[in-house]
Amino acid sequence: MEGTVVRRVIPSDNSCLFNAVGYVMDHDKQKAAELRQVIAATVASDPVKYNEAFLGKSNEEYCTWILDPEKWGGAIELSILSQYYGREIAAYDIQTLRCDLYGQEKKYQERVMLIYDGLHYDALAMSPAEGAPEEFDQTIFPVNKDRTIGAVENLALNLVKDANRKRSYTDTANFTLRCGVCQAGLIGQKEAVEHAQATGHVNFQEYR
Repeated sequence: MEGTVVRRVIPSDNSCLFNAVGYVMDHDKQKAAELRQVIAATVASDPVKYNEAFLGKSNEEYCTWILDPEKWGGAIELSILSQYYGREIAAYDIQTLRCDLYGQEKKYQERVMLIYDGLHYDALAMSPAEGAPEEFDQTIFPVNKDRTIGAVENLALNLVKDANRKRSYTDTANFTLRCGVCQAGLIGQKEAVEHAQATGHVNFQEYR
């Protein structure tokens, strides 16, 4: 198989997860609003499965929350989108080198890949050559009988390991943030979340 796995950067606008999924599924980086609707509709349609214990908020609250373009997606949203598209979604975490596979239990025949740096999702694609235009990207891969995607998987893991060696991730437990509204200094995601809940401020900048 000729080619190389490349990271396609998705804009950092709080909708990176949705736009990364849009890119690997449909070659479209502008799908966030549509995919948020899909998720809200899925959750609303099954309040028994998507209950407060599962979502961390009431079903109705969650549906309003996920439609807000400022809110980030995570594991719940990836599992719903995997189901919606009928494909596995592999999300590689740069810091831990872990790969979370969504939709695995459904034995889907195809897989797409994302990469996560602790705060942000980008898309992974197979390109015929370094620097080739995005229209030549392959983003959907057949899953083999052994439930892997063959050589592509190793190439993806090598790219993730390389990003890890360069420390191009955010350690969300220990990173330092400053609130863009009141300039308060905060450490880690936990303090940022608490600050946001207490003040309503959600504009944080990382600083070293």
